[in-house]
Formats: sequence, structure tokens, C-alpha cells
Amino acid sequence: MRNTALAIGFLTLLITPAAAQKAEIEATNAKWMEFFSKGDFDGAASLYTVDATALPPGSGMVKGRVAIAAMWKSMAEHVSDPKVTTLDVKQLGPSAAREIGAFSLKTRGPIPREITGKYVVVWEKIGRDWKLATDIWNDDTRNDDISDRGSNEPSGGSLFDSFRRHTPRRGCV
Repeated sequence: MRNTALAIGFLTLLITPAAAQKAEIEATNAKWMEFFSKGDFDGAASLYTVDATALPPGSGMVKGRVAIAAMWKSMAEHVSDPKVTTLDVKQLGPSAAREIGAFSLKTRGPIPREITGKYVVVWEKIGRDWKLATDIWNDDTRNDDISDRGSNEPSGGSLFDSFRRHTPRRGCV
């Protein structure tokens, strides 16, 4: 009985930090959605590490907060109403975690369309805050699924094909 109690206590110690980590990451994601929806792209970029890298689909890497803010500003010209859902958080150490999630957003234009996709973020704990260190995502749209495009979506590719043509290159490698 005592061994069972010790095992339960040990498992609780392991699970509690992971649950707290997930809750903190979800709270930061909520801040990101709020900043994006308000058009505060510097605020959204402040949630990233100073040397963060974003890896948007079909485009070059975007490095640093200034370039990441410009990237999100450019993206907001084409989409709105972003929603992110954390599916899994894996603790990689006391100050690092990996998040897997799903997102949805709406295209702008005469025929708004919902786009869904998935993402992976490597998080770094800096002081008391979790910051996005590496952010990569892609949409679930297949080229042959696209038939009801709005004016901001060219035919023959995903929403992110349009984004690639409009992504600022400053800060990209």
C-alpha cells in the first residue's frame, strides 16, 4: 500500500508541472490571438524570443521579433479570426517544451473561407514567461480541393501561396 501511495505521489509530481506548462502555453496562445485580432503585431511578436524563427509555409525563414511582427502584419491582410488549439505539450526540460496544435482562420475577401491546419512550436521559458522560439505551421488545404476561392486566393495553391508572394523578406534567411 505504501509503495502504491509513493508511486501515485511521484506520478503526481511529474504530471503537475506538465499540466501547469500546458496551461501557461495556452494562456500565451490566447494573448497571441488577442494581439493578432487587435492588429497589435508588435504585441504578438513580443511573445516570441528575441532570436525566434518562424517557418511559414512556402516561404523563407523569418528571424527576430521585428521581422515576425512584419510577417504577421502581412498575413493579416489576407486572414482574420485566428484560433489555435493546443493538442499536446511535451516537456523537453525545465525551460523548454514542444507544442503540437491545430489552427483555423478565415480568409478575407468577397467569399470568406475557413482554413484549417496544424502547427508545432518549440517554447522557451525566459524568466516567468513562455516564449515561442520556433514556430512552424501549414494548412490542410490540398490544391485540388480549392474551387471556391475569394479574391485574395489565387487558383492552383493554398492561401499560403498568396502569403509567400507578400511576405516581407527582411530578416529572412
